[in-house]
Amino acid sequence: MEQTKKLSGETLYKAFIYLALILLAVTIIIPVAWVFMASIKQNSEFYGNPWALPAGVYLQNFADAWSKARMGEFMLNSVIVTALALLILLVVALPASYTLSRFEFKGRRFLNALFMGGLFINVNYIVVPIFLMLVDGDKFLKGIIGNGFFLNNIFVLALVYAATALPFTIYLLSSYFATLPHDFEEAAYIDGAGYFATMVRIIFPMAQPSIVTVILFNFLSFWNEYIIAMTLLSDPNGAKTLPVGLMQLTQAQQAATQYGQLYAGLVLVMLPTLILYICVQKKLTQGMTLGGLKG
Repeated sequence: MEQTKKLSGETLYKAFIYLALILLAVTIIIPVAWVFMASIKQNSEFYGNPWALPAGVYLQNFADAWSKARMGEFMLNSVIVTALALLILLVVALPASYTLSRFEFKGRRFLNALFMGGLFINVNYIVVPIFLMLVDGDKFLKGIIGNGFFLNNIFVLALVYAATALPFTIYLLSSYFATLPHDFEEAAYIDGAGYFATMVRIIFPMAQPSIVTVILFNFLSFWNEYIIAMTLLSDPNGAKTLPVGLMQLTQAQQAATQYGQLYAGLVLVMLPTLILYICVQKKLTQGMTLGGLKG
């Protein structure tokens, strides 16, 4: 009798979990599917039933969004900013995480405390100080060479992205590096490998799942970031990233009512993140679980 009640309780619990997951999946899938369907509709179709299936595949929306709305230019800027920010971040964070997690030296605890403290600072709260520092830097350069450099520069934006992502990245990587056994490093040292060669050839390949996780999380953060990009790329006719360009497109289409072009722009923003997640899904899962299994 008790076993029957136990099985009945487990069944109800599983049914509740499955129902909650299905409802959550529906709330995510339906809006995404609706955006994809709306992106291939002609503009006249939006004045009827908004939930109706497209009458056909109207790809002109993507061509208009790519060229007329400058989404192609904005996407190229986002690719450059995201790739450069990830490169700077990995070049700095990987050696720093390895050093902080594997070696004892004076000031190590203080540096760890600083990086951990950075986890509690919301980046959106320091956008204004960053902007003011860059404004002062531009004023200084204009007084010397006559031109500014720090504002409306996608390379400076990439540097700011990388700097603001350092605390989280170092925390995640150093936590994983700390779980790896020292035997591999000692064997490499005996074979004559130096610290750098051991780090690159032994430790980094072992930490590949965690590194992929860091790359994916930061890619999503950089690709979708809006507030910093809007603040530092303030020139109306200058370079823009995709989120800022999409907001401009949204504001423009509210008057022009070119809804298909607007949804095509949304698809262009979402598609790279979906493709990247599909490609690295297994590595992401490994990176989130292996750290807890190492002992």
